[in-house]
Amino acid sequence: MLRFPNAKINLGLNIVEKRSDGFHNIETIFYPIPLTDGLEIADSNKETIYNFSSSGIPIKIDDKDNIVCKAFDLLYRKYNIPSTNIHLHKNIPFGAGLGGGSSDAAFMIKMLNEKYKLELSFDEMKNLAGQLGSDCPFFIANKPVFAEGKGDVFSEILIDLSGYHILLVKPNIHISTPEAYSSVTPSQPNKSLKELITEPIQNWKNLIFNDFENSIFPNHPKLENIKNDLYNMGAVYASMSGSGSSLFGIFKEEPMCPEIWSEYFCWKSRL
Repeated sequence: MLRFPNAKINLGLNIVEKRSDGFHNIETIFYPIPLTDGLEIADSNKETIYNFSSSGIPIKIDDKDNIVCKAFDLLYRKYNIPSTNIHLHKNIPFGAGLGGGSSDAAFMIKMLNEKYKLELSFDEMKNLAGQLGSDCPFFIANKPVFAEGKGDVFSEILIDLSGYHILLVKPNIHISTPEAYSSVTPSQPNKSLKELITEPIQNWKNLIFNDFENSIFPNHPKLENIKNDLYNMGAVYASMSGSGSSLFGIFKEEPMCPEIWSEYFCWKSRL
């Protein structure tokens, strides 16, 4: 069985308040995009619980710490799942705010449910995914949502960017979660993203922002330069996704990836 777990972008991200548990309440909009990994599972005749292999972007962690293997193990402990061969072709860059790992894990749950006829309901799969990460449940339905709380409380939202083009850029910059939150001042927005996203897309530039840019851009001016470049290239909306370090522009016409970004991960597609 072969599936293609896709990435997401954040359309706006407001850090609303710090919680008593040390996390932050946010509001954002998750929007799926057609940048994908490849995930394959097959029967195994070995005695091990699973056999994991990977290709594409190197994965520099032990198999047991890989979220795909954690997803398999979660279901293995709950249901009668036989030994399985798992292969992940990694194409979605790490540390990019694109949810690639979360998508891989959610797709693993859906694939195991289908292959081994576990008959899990949609809500049961979402609950299992939620044990692996805040944004994992998003990829079970894989439709645009308004997310709040820790980014794990979803409500459906009507937004359709089909017909537009996206250009995604990730330079060789790593941003840790503590760094991303280091200079952020939580605040209640004057208007919720849920309301602002209904404005025409040409108005988003002056209405919809990612609060992480305030703390990250001063330390990494290259990222701010890329965002400005995307607008100079004709993007109707540009932003950093999540806590970075990828940036995206949404265009009416197909954009080109400039030669100056040849050393970066650069991807474009029609939405």
